[in-house]
Order: sequence, then structure tokens, then C-alpha cells
Amino acid sequence: MSKKSTLLIGTRKGLVIYDKAATDKWVFRKVEFLGLPVSISYVDALTGTWWACLDHGHWGNKLHRSFDKGATWEEVAAPKYPEGEEIKEGVPASLRYLWAMASMSNGQSSKLLIGTEPGGLFTSDNNGSTFELNRGLWDHPSRKNHWFGGGRDHPGIHSILIDPHNPDRIYVGISCAGVFETTDGGKTWNPKNKGLTADFLPDPHAEVGQDPHLLVACDSNFEVMWQQNHCGIFRSSDGGENWKNISDETGEANFGFAIAADSNNENVAWVVPAISDEIRVAIDNSLCVCRTEDGGKTWDTFRKGLPQGHSFDITYRHALDQDEETLAFGTTTGNLYLSDDHGESWNCLNNNLPMVYSVDFI
Repeated sequence: MSKKSTLLIGTRKGLVIYDKAATDKWVFRKVEFLGLPVSISYVDALTGTWWACLDHGHWGNKLHRSFDKGATWEEVAAPKYPEGEEIKEGVPASLRYLWAMASMSNGQSSKLLIGTEPGGLFTSDNNGSTFELNRGLWDHPSRKNHWFGGGRDHPGIHSILIDPHNPDRIYVGISCAGVFETTDGGKTWNPKNKGLTADFLPDPHAEVGQDPHLLVACDSNFEVMWQQNHCGIFRSSDGGENWKNISDETGEANFGFAIAADSNNENVAWVVPAISDEIRVAIDNSLCVCRTEDGGKTWDTFRKGLPQGHSFDITYRHALDQDEETLAFGTTTGNLYLSDDHGESWNCLNNNLPMVYSVDFI
């Protein structure tokens, strides 16, 4: 049975909250920030703080936190780029989007991290009251000339992974730049993109300029990492030193945005595939979920409970999550699906949500 009993759904029109009832059924609780785009939500396991990242469009990005599990919220100042910083020569740097959140502890204090567009990683030592730009990554010599926007105008840090055994070892996924690692707490960073392919670059195997859509790791073995990439699905078994393309060349598991890695089994992962970037809808207008149980050597496709022949759904990078045998994902057409058997069959929790940006079990 799943240990987590709440689902946070970030949508185009608010943060939707579901709870698991005593009957094991998921029931709607409420919606927060009604009418506002929630790009991502996050619960800091170290402090218990709930976070919501809002994209107000005209009014910019806002950051809210809750100390009482969503009963009340307060706005805090969003990360701000220092005066004079530039995305590239002549283009001032300002916050465009809040992409990802993570937290870490060295046993004495905790730190909150936020990944943003245009490619800045910010940290806070006081639970989000103030933020500081990580200079090691922002000042990396590759950034101004070799990082660039993919689906958005500028590069964005959408994934943050922290080694559970070594808080000084952190990975970020950047679209478009690739995977970068620090082993000294953020002072210096190195690209970890060997084996990745970017067929849109003059040099498809360039060290910098790759386009991971999402980077995840296995909780029980942090050395095993997965990424859903613009150019396929890739896996590393050595902490990102080498990546191998594990896409299914004859099946569905290839292009997509979201990927979930099993917490306990380093060989198991799920993706929600789609037609290529130019089209971005479900393959053959039929929604499916693909799972590998052997590290990507083979993939199985599951469709039970999902719409076939009339679906335009696609799942964004943060809109798939897994908690033991239970998985949930949301789509761009406002559908929310849940599986209690490792993704083999699905039930629809809601057909009428706004566009879904993120899904999190907490």
C-alpha cells in the first residue's frame, strides 16, 4: 500500500489537492490559487514546508510557502538575479520561470534549491526567506555561448538531484545545456553528457548543448540515473559519467517529456510517450504508458483504462510521479490518471482539470 496520502496537482488554473481516504479512494480536497498557473509544487521533507511556484504572466513569477500543509499560504520574495547579470551579451538576466525545487541537509542545517529560467540555480539557508545565486554554475564558461532555449526562450534548470549520502554532490538538468555535476557543494561544475545525442546540433555529441527533458535517479542506488531526452530515453549506471540510449527503436518508448524511476529497483522506469517535438500528441491518438524492468533493454506498453484512438494528450516533464506500486500522471488536456499496479492498468480521477504542469505524491 502506498505510504503517501496526498496528491498535489499543479495546473494552469491553480493547485489541485487530492487526499487518499480510508477506503483507499482518492478524493478531491480543494484548489488553491484559483485561476493562477502553478508551474510546480514541492514539499520539503526536511522542514515540512509546502511550496507553490506561480507564473502570473504579466505580473511575473511568484513564490508561496505554507507551514500548515496548505491550510494557509504566504508569499515570499522570489529569487532575483543580481543587477548587471546577462543571459548572453546585451540581454539582461531576470527571472522568467521557476522550474524545479529540492532540499538538502549536511546534518546541521538544511538548504533549499530552486532551478530557474534563464539557467540560474538559487539557494536559501533560511527556508526561502532569501535566495542567493549559485555563482559556480552561473559563471561556468560554457553558459553564455553554449546554453540556449528549447521549447522556451532561454535555458532552464528543470531537474535537481542531490546525492542522499553526500550533500556536496549535486546534479542539475538544463534545457538546453545538458547534465552538470558538482562534487564540492556548488563551487565548481562539470558537464556529464558523454553518450547523449542532440541531432539538432552541428555536433550531435557536443559536450554542452544537450537537451534532457527530465533527470531522475533511483532512490536505492543514486548512481543509476535516467533521463527523458529530446532525442530519446537515456540511462546511466555510473552517476552520469556515461549515458546509453535505451529507446525502443521499434516501439513507443522514445520521444516524451516525463520519466519516473522506481524507488527500490534500479532497473525499472516508466515514460508517457508522444509523437515527436513537431507534433506533440499521443502516438496514433492513443494514450499509453511504457515500462522497462531490465534497465531499458526491453519495454512493455500498457493501455488499459487509457483513451485509444481519440486522445490528443501529452504529459509534461513534471506531471508523472510514482510511489511504490502507485503511479499518477496528468495531461495537457486536463486528464488525471492513477494506477495501483505499477502502471499496467489505469483509472481516471478527473477529466476536467486545466492543463496539468506537475504531479507530486506527498
